[in-house]
Amino acid sequence: MGHGGNVIDELVTDHREVEEIFGQIEALPAGDKNRKVLADQATMELVRHSVAEEAYLYPAVREHLPDGDAIADREIDDHSRAEQLMKDLEGCGAEDPEFDRLIGLLMNEIRSHIADEEENLFPRLRTACSPEALDDLGDKVRQAKKMAPTRPHPSAPDKPPANKLLAPGAGLVDRLRDALSGRGKHA
Repeated sequence: MGHGGNVIDELVTDHREVEEIFGQIEALPAGDKNRKVLADQATMELVRHSVAEEAYLYPAVREHLPDGDAIADREIDDHSRAEQLMKDLEGCGAEDPEFDRLIGLLMNEIRSHIADEEENLFPRLRTACSPEALDDLGDKVRQAKKMAPTRPHPSAPDKPPANKLLAPGAGLVDRLRDALSGRGKHA
């Protein structure tokens, strides 16, 4: 992750990458160990993406859209549901019958969230913000993703300033755990 461009282009590219991983998961037979490897990869991408949105996108939504508080709160609720699913999925192997149910729920939740952002939120934000503001947000989101956690932390704060203070430390610990375990290596 980290593609360049304004915040909307950056986040849409993230969406396409996650959808590609979901497609790879769906193409594999139930119980295939690579489904778990890909689910871990999707989780890592989704957690970084969510942390960056919560730190920078949603505060901008609150500031620039008349109903921004309600929109941001709804988006953060979506993230919370997805994060709990990812946490539950973390404890399942691909052969676990619960794995298929959880990955299906996660994919549905994320696809619905992506559609809502791309069809509703992003066009409104593009209208409400200057190109310079969107470019600046893109830079901030890219920076946040570099430092963000890679594992779900459902009980972590999801609103500034606490999320901006705690995410880098959790991210460091997560990246260390990933390196030691080999988690996130491609299938």
